[in-house]
Amino acid sequence: MGNHSEEASYSVTEITREIRDLIEGQLSGVWIEGEISNYRHHSSGHRYFNLKDDNAQISCVFFRGHARDHHTPLDNGDQIQAYGDITVYEARGQYQLMVKLIQDKGAGELQARFEDLKQKLKDEGLFDEDQKKAIPTFPKTIAIVTSPTGAAVQDMLNILQRRAPWVRVLIYPVPVQGKGAEIKIAEAIEQLSHPEKVGLPPIDTIVVTRGGGSMEDLWNFNEECVARAIAQCPTPLVSAVGHEIDFTIADFVADLRAPTPSAAAELIVPDSSELKRRAQQQFKALETSVLSRMNQAQMVLRLTRQTLDAREPARVLMSHAQNLDHLSERFTLAARHHLNQYRNRLEQTRQALQVPRLGQRVSNESEKLTSLTRRLNTAITHQLGSAQTSLSHFQGTLRQLSPESTFSRGFSMTTTPDGEIITDPNQAKTGDTIETRVAEGKIISTVEADN
Repeated sequence: MGNHSEEASYSVTEITREIRDLIEGQLSGVWIEGEISNYRHHSSGHRYFNLKDDNAQISCVFFRGHARDHHTPLDNGDQIQAYGDITVYEARGQYQLMVKLIQDKGAGELQARFEDLKQKLKDEGLFDEDQKKAIPTFPKTIAIVTSPTGAAVQDMLNILQRRAPWVRVLIYPVPVQGKGAEIKIAEAIEQLSHPEKVGLPPIDTIVVTRGGGSMEDLWNFNEECVARAIAQCPTPLVSAVGHEIDFTIADFVADLRAPTPSAAAELIVPDSSELKRRAQQQFKALETSVLSRMNQAQMVLRLTRQTLDAREPARVLMSHAQNLDHLSERFTLAARHHLNQYRNRLEQTRQALQVPRLGQRVSNESEKLTSLTRRLNTAITHQLGSAQTSLSHFQGTLRQLSPESTFSRGFSMTTTPDGEIITDPNQAKTGDTIETRVAEGKIISTVEADN
């Protein structure tokens, strides 16, 4: 064992690692069936429990990264089948099962049904490679059959937007789990097979997808009606169900099986940044090639002229020179034509990549303008209301302070013939005509004696 001689001794760490290397090298990827006991769900998200039968038990750890995709609650007494690797926990010197997947013990019956249907459809030729259609390299419209609330579809949309922003994506919402879900999935595939009948644009690629789960969770994609709908679909179809270790009947019938929904998004569209880089490389290579050929042509022209100068009369020389000039012009025009074509293609690609961003900016600015207009209208309405209130208040005050209001309370005002208000008796002299104004009119009187 190792490099130790018979006389040498091991440290605890050394012997534990030797045991770990032996066990982990031989027991990876195993299914173990048993009853859960001593179950603990740690605050870290990891789950710890034992699997036991009548004669033995084994410690198990279900780390958070794998456990987050298992949606069925676990508890003591549950009969399960656990898939994972046998490892050694060195700190305690004990072996354990590092669990990657859990399914109910009854899943063995499902597995048998799975194998029977798989063999039946295989014998009918539904899995044959020569029946599978090629996935388009540059799709314009993609339809995704899935639950619109799942995390899988959001991951796919993010990747599709980043890699190919020009692609139109249609979401056909269906239940992806539970009784009857397989019927909805099959109906969606059948309708998308003839999009013109339901008012949809032509579809280049269909993706049937959902996130991971137990065998029971994924079972709807193992039903025969889904398999036959996929087989009869004239549009290239990609199956992306569960995780990399999950296989369904839909995967075998589909034109392409993607290990995860995210991987499907990367497989069905090209990367726009990579396309741009390749276009630039090809343009540079073409430019270099054209310049090289032009230089060679110019060299041939010079050599031809030199030969003609040495061997032929002036007339023949001039004729050949004219022909060479003509050919040179045609070659230059052809080269420029090809260069312009590649420049136009590159510009079209650049504009195609920028249009979605411009449209998004226009949409954003339109939303800002609508918001500002609404706020401006609210502010104007508020200011007009406030001004109206102030005006009403000032009008009331003016009415109270006006002469008419004073006269109505029994007061009067007397003025001299010149219109001067009399506030002192000495202002009026004998014989003066004075005017006294009251609420309902005027009184004209004559002063008879001085005061």
